[in-house]
Amino acid sequence: MTQTSLNAGIGQKPLSVDTIQSSYMIQVHRRRLYSGLALAIFVLLMVSGFNVADDRNAGGFWDGLHQIGDYPAEVLAEAWEKRAELPSLITKYFPALIETINIAAVSTLIGTIVGLFLALLGTRGLALWPRLIPLFRRISDIMRAVPEIVIALVLIFVLGGGPVPAMIAIAIHTAGALGKLFSEVAENADLKSVEGLASTGARWSQRMMLGVLPQVAPNFVSYTLLRFEVTSAPPPFWVSLAQAGLAMNCATRWLGDQDGSMKPPRSSSCFSAPSCFSTKCRATTAIVSPKDKANDRR
Repeated sequence: MTQTSLNAGIGQKPLSVDTIQSSYMIQVHRRRLYSGLALAIFVLLMVSGFNVADDRNAGGFWDGLHQIGDYPAEVLAEAWEKRAELPSLITKYFPALIETINIAAVSTLIGTIVGLFLALLGTRGLALWPRLIPLFRRISDIMRAVPEIVIALVLIFVLGGGPVPAMIAIAIHTAGALGKLFSEVAENADLKSVEGLASTGARWSQRMMLGVLPQVAPNFVSYTLLRFEVTSAPPPFWVSLAQAGLAMNCATRWLGDQDGSMKPPRSSSCFSAPSCFSTKCRATTAIVSPKDKANDRR
């Protein structure tokens, strides 16, 4: 750069307010144009994807949209017709309700304890073995990535039917999910108290219990209660595989007709039970094929 150009740059007049404002508005219009184009492309992809999915469905979405209230109306109508049976149904299914709550409570408790250790051992600045942080994080990823039904099916072959496979399956998935959530909360904890405890010679467990947990306890409790709410109403199709809880009773009432036919009644009587007022009960029919039903009749 020559001395002449430097002198010209030094003597250049400052930009006026109108010039700055016009340049800013040009950038704003350009940004709005790009945002509008991105939104238009997104809407186009969504509409085209919906049309493709609607064409591949057994029934059209728009053709059956007017029937969206038929099934809830049918369920509520049958429940109203059999309202006199409500006290006996509550008495009959109360043990299954307690069993379902016990499965959710125990699995959530075990999953919370395991997830707590995975979170603290996988958080930078808090881990006992910093080199093993990736290992604990991958363990947490795998535990929450494997669906509960897969874990339950494997455990049924090992342990047989019952509440234990269901509890273990929920606990494994809960540990992975809470391990991730707890780790994100622990990363935002203030490390000054941890460093102060370390300077006094406190052990790792003491640093975590006295320096970290008091800071993150409200969020930990909130996530734990949220997870308990999720595990209290698990998908019936895999809980029924474990032969435990309310879902098993709902499945047996749906599939256990006397003539052995797989054709369901107008609306299953299992929905008359207070515990089975859920359309998820229909999902249990997917676990038993007509071929298996015929083999059972033989």
